[in-house]
Amino acid sequence: MEPWRAHIPVLAAEVIQWISLKPGLIYVDATLGLGGHSELILQNPVHVGRVVGFEWDPDAAAIARERLAPYGDRFTLVPTSYTQLTRELTRLGIHNVAGIVADFGVSSLQLDRVERGFSFQSDAPLDMRMSSSINVTAADMVADLSEEQLADVFYHYGEERQARRIARRLVQYRDINPVKTTCQLADIVAAAVPRKFHPKKIHVATKVFQALRIAVNREFENITSLIQQAPEVLAEKGRICTISFHSLEDRMVKHLFQKEKYTVLTRKPVQAEAAEVAVNPRARSARLRVAEKK
Repeated sequence: MEPWRAHIPVLAAEVIQWISLKPGLIYVDATLGLGGHSELILQNPVHVGRVVGFEWDPDAAAIARERLAPYGDRFTLVPTSYTQLTRELTRLGIHNVAGIVADFGVSSLQLDRVERGFSFQSDAPLDMRMSSSINVTAADMVADLSEEQLADVFYHYGEERQARRIARRLVQYRDINPVKTTCQLADIVAAAVPRKFHPKKIHVATKVFQALRIAVNREFENITSLIQQAPEVLAEKGRICTISFHSLEDRMVKHLFQKEKYTVLTRKPVQAEAAEVAVNPRARSARLRVAEKK
C-alpha cells in the first residue's frame, strides 16, 4: 500500500469550508506533507486552477508528487521550506493567490520512520530534523548548548516546569557519555524528574522532545515568517488557514494574525468534531485559525 493511503488530513471539511475555493484560482499548500490537503482542494467540484505545494522533506515530497500526479499541471511541487514563499511564487510568475493552507504538525511519515529520531518509542539517533538541509541535529544541541540554554529551550519551547532540573542532569550525564539516541535522552529526563512530578497521561520526556524538535527546525521563526509574508502574495480578501497542535503554536498564530495585515475570521480556534477524532485521534489537539487579508 502506498504510504499516503493511510494518511488522513485533519480538519479536512473545515479547511475546505474556510479556504473558500473559487474556480480557476491559485491556492498554496505551505506544508504539503503527503499531499492530503492539496488533494482535497484539487478534487473539489469547484475546480480550482492550481495548487502550489511547499515541502522541504524529500521523502514526503516524493510521495506527494506521486499522489498528485493525476492532476497534471494543476499541481506544482516546490521542494523547499514555506519560508521561501514570496521568492518561490515570484519565480513561478505567481503574484496573487486566493488562499494558503498550513498544517504545522509533524507528519506521520516523520514520526513513523524510526531513524528520523522524533520519538522515544524506539531507540534511534537523536536527529529530529524535518529536512536534511538543516545542519544542526537534536544531538548537536544537546551536546553544545550550555545548561542555561538547554533549560531555556525546554521551558520556552516545551513549557517544561522541570526544565532546570532536567538541563542540570543532562549536562552532568554528557560530561561522562555523549547523548546520541532518543532512548538515552528519555531515560535522562525520567531520572531527572522526581516521580511525583511525572505526568499521568503522557511520557515525562514528551515536552523535552517537543522543545528540541521546535528548536532544531526553527519552527516558531518559520511560522512567523510565513504569516508575515502571506499578505504579500494573497489577493484581496485572500485567506490563510493554519492548523496548530499545541498551545504555544496556537497562541503565536493568534497574536500574529492580530498584529499583521489581516482580518481575523475565527475568534476561537475551530476544533475537530467527535466523529473525526474517533477515526483520526491525531485530530483531537488540532486547532484551525483563519484570517483574511485586509
